[in-house]
Amino acid sequence: MAKDKSNKKDNKAPASIQNRKARYDYLISDTVEAGMVLVGSEVKSLYSGLGNLTDAYCRVVNGEMWLFNLDIEPYEKTSAFQHERRRDRKCLLHRKEIDTLERKTLEKGFTLIPLSIYFKDGRAKVLIGLGRGKANYDKRASIAEKDTRKEVEQARALRF
Repeated sequence: MAKDKSNKKDNKAPASIQNRKARYDYLISDTVEAGMVLVGSEVKSLYSGLGNLTDAYCRVVNGEMWLFNLDIEPYEKTSAFQHERRRDRKCLLHRKEIDTLERKTLEKGFTLIPLSIYFKDGRAKVLIGLGRGKANYDKRASIAEKDTRKEVEQARALRF
């Protein structure tokens, strides 16, 4: 007799957390993938998709990359060892990458913005982008370009 597969657990993939406003407000020129130093309940919350990157930013402090203002909601099934929601978290990068990013951020207008948090090979990773702030006319141009792309896709869908 065939086994009943309904008893299996649903192995859903971990949710990735995106910072959609970063690509709207900044022109991203370079990206780098970094690991993060987290506690257990933070990893479980991120796996469930309970994080927020909207106000987060990165900075090099004493030769180390730090992630500030990342909001990770407490894991509901943890009782004793809850983590702080908005604590500073250390990013794990090679020394050469940190030095390169620090040099680039000293240029006028560049900043380090976390773009997304995702899981790769069972470990939480953050995608950090080197961005320059957009002016208002750049934002309007990107919105217009997005709208034209959307109209072309809709016209193509109606055609077939």
